[in-house]
Amino acid sequence: MKYQLIKFLGACWLVCATVTHNMAQSGGGVVQQAGGSTVLQKTGTGKPRNIVFILTDDHRYDALGFLKSQTFIQTPNLNRLAREGAYLPNAFVTTALCSPSRASILTGLYAHKHQVIDNNNAVSPQLVFFAQYLQQAGYQTGFIGKWHMGGGSDSPPQRGFNQWVSFPGQGSYLPDDRGLNVNGVKTPQKGYITNELTGYALDWLKTLDKKKPFLLYLSHKGVHSNFTPPDKFMNTHPKDVFKLPKTFAIGSQEGQPMWVQNQRNSWHGVDFPYHSFLNITDYYKRYAETLQGVDESVGDVMKYLKDNGLLESTLIVYMGDNGFLFGEHGLIDKRNAYEESMRVPMLAYCPQLIKPGTVIKDVVANIDVAPTLLSVAGLQAPAYMDGKSFLPQLTGQKIPWRDGLLYEYYWERNFPHTPTMHALRGNKYKYIHYYGIWDTDELYDIESDPQEARNLITETALAPVVKQMNTQLFAILKQTNGMYMPLYQDVGGQQNKRSQEGSKEAVFPDYLKVKPKAQPQPDAAH
Repeated sequence: MKYQLIKFLGACWLVCATVTHNMAQSGGGVVQQAGGSTVLQKTGTGKPRNIVFILTDDHRYDALGFLKSQTFIQTPNLNRLAREGAYLPNAFVTTALCSPSRASILTGLYAHKHQVIDNNNAVSPQLVFFAQYLQQAGYQTGFIGKWHMGGGSDSPPQRGFNQWVSFPGQGSYLPDDRGLNVNGVKTPQKGYITNELTGYALDWLKTLDKKKPFLLYLSHKGVHSNFTPPDKFMNTHPKDVFKLPKTFAIGSQEGQPMWVQNQRNSWHGVDFPYHSFLNITDYYKRYAETLQGVDESVGDVMKYLKDNGLLESTLIVYMGDNGFLFGEHGLIDKRNAYEESMRVPMLAYCPQLIKPGTVIKDVVANIDVAPTLLSVAGLQAPAYMDGKSFLPQLTGQKIPWRDGLLYEYYWERNFPHTPTMHALRGNKYKYIHYYGIWDTDELYDIESDPQEARNLITETALAPVVKQMNTQLFAILKQTNGMYMPLYQDVGGQQNKRSQEGSKEAVFPDYLKVKPKAQPQPDAAH
């Protein structure tokens, strides 16, 4: 009897351990297995549409010509998408980092579920990409461009795509010995990367069966650093002046956390950017010139669709994989929960679906892309996805929508100056909650203070707002099985240096300092 009890308890432990392991591997949630069915229920909303999804790298939300944020931002083709289609000014990513954001686009899941939390680890083979569902439904699917999940791997062909053109890691703007991976075959890169990818995309479109729908997923390297424009756009704005952001100067952000002050003098700060002394003004201009090459690519794709009678009926969605800071809060790059980091440009175009000049104010995110594109294909998105389809908004409908978006970023040993954080981005306030550091949280009134220059976290009158948003933040994490943090083995080096000539270390804010009271002396006998 004793032996049987021990055997029974051992079996229970094994089952529990297996379930726990499987939950950890799947992000703690119910995630579709790659070996399971990829057949989805049809919605009966009409003929599946052709889809062109264009993703760019590090394209910040206001780097669109029609917004006139800087005089040297020139994007005539993107302007056309907004003018003749839909502009979504409140588009965000749930993790502002290349690989996590791309995995969220492909799966419709938060990073804590798909577990691609950095740029070094590949997406799990257990996860299903939305392209697999489209492929199962009869779509011809092509992926052209930057994959960037799995570090510097060769980016071999991935499930869900009939056509595959990619490159190792970040790739290169100009040809080098790494080349491209074309359907599993190493192929030389012959020219400037944006033009090369556009050429592959157009060549593939020419081969398609016109009786079947298609998905073109065009994933540009541009405008990732080191910004390299095509020759025709090099030095096209020599006299334009870069307008410094409001929070660029030291002390310009009231209640700034210590980690932000310290990051100013780091790999991702304006005092020691990439451990160099690059000029932010020139840097932004190279960025804008590189973006012009991407904009030209959009125009080339639209021209092909028009010439072949497809422009009116094809849904084009354009977005960035994350934002980019150019001096806001004294920082560059992304990762943090500030607007310039987590907010992205998003445009949608389909004359048969979308009225010209449509502006959608709802907060949409990268996790919503997969459900939306499945809806366009006439398919019901899987229940396990965290995102929701915004196709109704594109077609002019008003539906109940989220009142707060979860943001998450997990500390990376490679870049130790940015801590683990979770944020809730509402329509009026943004609450940022830090984990594992001795510092202050943040609260911003993004209606009256869109540049996030005044941290309101210590305002007594707003204590109920902080409490409510904290409760809502953890409710979302609990509902999506996000109450844990993935851990991976160290990969790559650390960018953890500071400049001796840069800004000094931060000091603790006054509100964290108290005068100690006299305490009774402990009994010497104890």
